[in-house]
Amino acid sequence: MQITETQIAQVNKQIKALLSAESFYGKKLEEAGVTSIQSAEDFQKLPFSEKNDLRNAYPLGLMTAPEEKIVRIHSSSGTTGLPVIIPYTQKDVDDWAVMFKRCYEMAGMTNMDRIQITPGYGLWTAGIGFQAGAEKLGSMVIPMGPGNTDKQLQMMMDMKTTVLGSTSSYALLLAEEIQKRGIKDKIHLKKGIIGSERWGEKMRKRITEELGIEIYDIYGLTEIYGPGIGISCSHDCGMHYWDDYIYIEIIDPVTGEVLPDGELGEIVITTLVKEGAPLIRYRTHDLSRIIPGDCPCGSKFPRLDTIMGRTDDMMKIKGVNVFPAQIEEILKEFPEVSSEYQIRISHLEGKDTMRIYVETNGTVDFLDLAKRIASKVKSRIGFTPLVKVVEIGLLPRSEKKTKRVIDERYE
Repeated sequence: MQITETQIAQVNKQIKALLSAESFYGKKLEEAGVTSIQSAEDFQKLPFSEKNDLRNAYPLGLMTAPEEKIVRIHSSSGTTGLPVIIPYTQKDVDDWAVMFKRCYEMAGMTNMDRIQITPGYGLWTAGIGFQAGAEKLGSMVIPMGPGNTDKQLQMMMDMKTTVLGSTSSYALLLAEEIQKRGIKDKIHLKKGIIGSERWGEKMRKRITEELGIEIYDIYGLTEIYGPGIGISCSHDCGMHYWDDYIYIEIIDPVTGEVLPDGELGEIVITTLVKEGAPLIRYRTHDLSRIIPGDCPCGSKFPRLDTIMGRTDDMMKIKGVNVFPAQIEEILKEFPEVSSEYQIRISHLEGKDTMRIYVETNGTVDFLDLAKRIASKVKSRIGFTPLVKVVEIGLLPRSEKKTKRVIDERYE
């Protein structure tokens, strides 16, 4: 997507605010000698920002608006190092709610829906974003937050919840519990708004079938408002993102070169109207592509493909670069395998080994299945993993995000 003249004007406003506030990123622009841009070429010369830059700005080095305008902070759920603190003005909070409301409308939600929100509240952006958008739309919010599955299901039945907001991991856990307890006829869900982790076709299919709902993929990250900056439509061919609030580029993760629409690379986001902590050319490490052409739904908002993984998901085994998505693609070819899997990488007797744990039901020959999967991985990726087949339900389920890759080499 080529940056438009309107977007260039918006970026210049952001640059001006960053320079005059002397915030962390403002100083970075000053060092690069940037005061404004005139063209797409100028824009592509602007320095990238990275999560580490944001950490170095801890606690409030990203704050670009005067403190009396800051109404809230959020923080990313990073597990290593200093957290990233993102300040929001009232306008930022309102803009985010408008974007989220658009997401709900794209999913066909109305003010007669009842949405049960299971992502976390607090410093994390998820729960409160889901709530603000739903309130703006006029839907009834059931603000559960994560965990306590018994109570979630009780409320879902009693309140006749029609929409579920959750991670894919928790949606699967709830679907399995509903089946196990035989309460599907008491559940009134019609739609699921699902986000915050990459999930494959198999998992999507299981959640859709077991809950009997339509599901919509939502996109976002704490540094850029939170979830709600994009969502898939009913045609399920990519996620529309709100290009009046954000500008997206796809770059080659190694060279930093901007790639043409349709090519897979790393998503880079620029906020166009953010006040509290504007970000220019922020490297998300998420892998996707911009889908060229018009969507059959008729929306003019551009589309991102499903998130394929992260540049930092990459595992190096015996000199081969492997992404979890590649393993997932292979497992998709085995209908007898459930959507759940786990990869463990160890260093044994001087060499790296990969173990893949998969689930299936009792009617399958476990050893034969393990052998077939191992051989498919060998032919597709180039090395033979150890495959361990277990009964359905034995791999861990999560109320948040499921950890699928465990690298024990450096523990």
